[in-house]
Amino acid sequence: MSLSLPLSAQPEIAADVAIDLTRTRQPQYGRYLDELEPGQVFEHPRGFTFERANMLDFARTFMQTNPLYLNIQYALDHGFSDLPASPQMVFNVILSLGVQNDSEKAIANLGYYQVQFLRAVYPGDTLRAFTKVLERKDRGPDKPGITRIRTVGINQDDLVVLQYERKIMVGWRGDRLPTTPAPPVNVPFPGEESPRIEVPLAGGTYAEGLTGPNTYAEDFSPGDIIVHANGRTITEEHMALTYLVGNSHPLHFDRVFSSGLSGKMSGEPIVYGGLVFAWLDGLASRDVSEHAVWELGFTEGYHTQPAFAGDTVGALSRILAVEDAPGAAEFAVVTMQLIGVKNISAATALEQFGADLFIKEDSKRNLGMEKIPAKIFEIERRLLIKRRPR
Repeated sequence: MSLSLPLSAQPEIAADVAIDLTRTRQPQYGRYLDELEPGQVFEHPRGFTFERANMLDFARTFMQTNPLYLNIQYALDHGFSDLPASPQMVFNVILSLGVQNDSEKAIANLGYYQVQFLRAVYPGDTLRAFTKVLERKDRGPDKPGITRIRTVGINQDDLVVLQYERKIMVGWRGDRLPTTPAPPVNVPFPGEESPRIEVPLAGGTYAEGLTGPNTYAEDFSPGDIIVHANGRTITEEHMALTYLVGNSHPLHFDRVFSSGLSGKMSGEPIVYGGLVFAWLDGLASRDVSEHAVWELGFTEGYHTQPAFAGDTVGALSRILAVEDAPGAAEFAVVTMQLIGVKNISAATALEQFGADLFIKEDSKRNLGMEKIPAKIFEIERRLLIKRRPR
């Protein structure tokens, strides 16, 4: 079907149409606590088509050094059919697709749990996202509640590429405008209860000089602490990058909105936490993940302090476990902690706070310890890393 319409000169008609303020609409997005029900399912709008140029731009902007996400020949030599998108880009896109439905009214993102990357995302792939409300915790009529949700990202073939849970803090609607209803979902909620990764790995040849010499699995032992040398000063670029991945929460790019809030969230727009995580991952990549062939996932991820334009972030990693990869002798599964700090170098943070940096901030009150204001992020991640060639 095609459409052919003649176009005439457009007349000015605004002055001829009566102004009726009673017909004003103010669409609202996201959900308040009383609008989120356990079992509720959202199919998120728009979707996102990955293109080679924006995949490369994302990897470079967030300082990724693993050539798997930068060098197509390297990716092909390792068995991938094309350049794969970095896990951070996939995670940020899928989370952001869901914001309009599940968290645009959220006060805070409380944590990431059981994040699993099941398949590669290639140029030309189009992802969609679904979210299911798992639990709603009511803390009283005058306090915001906590909602636990599960989000799944699928590709154009309806195959799951990513699934995870997160907790968000959300307030009651009260006398505020109701949000725009989401359309009904007429398809089953996707997701894999017994997930298996699908990684097309091959033992091809490649130039060894493309990666550093000290990030094979044998270079890590439980207890190792790696202080990543560089920091990254975040500028107001973060506002454009937030919408580049599709995140629609005004807290991250609307100064009028953010300055109207109360408490420590009030003031300048807050850097979207997924971008902070991506920069920390990139800062660590030269030292821990240049020989990684897959991000298996991460869990217990917490943004312990907000970041703003002008803040400089730094990163440290602590190795927790090095295990054989089932059925793949040439690889190992390396589990590590990633810690983020701000406005202090990672080396100075370690010197000043020592082992306290690696203790979960939420545990410190029960342990009689003070929280660290300079610490902004903590998470445990698992990587599939090559063993040193023999």
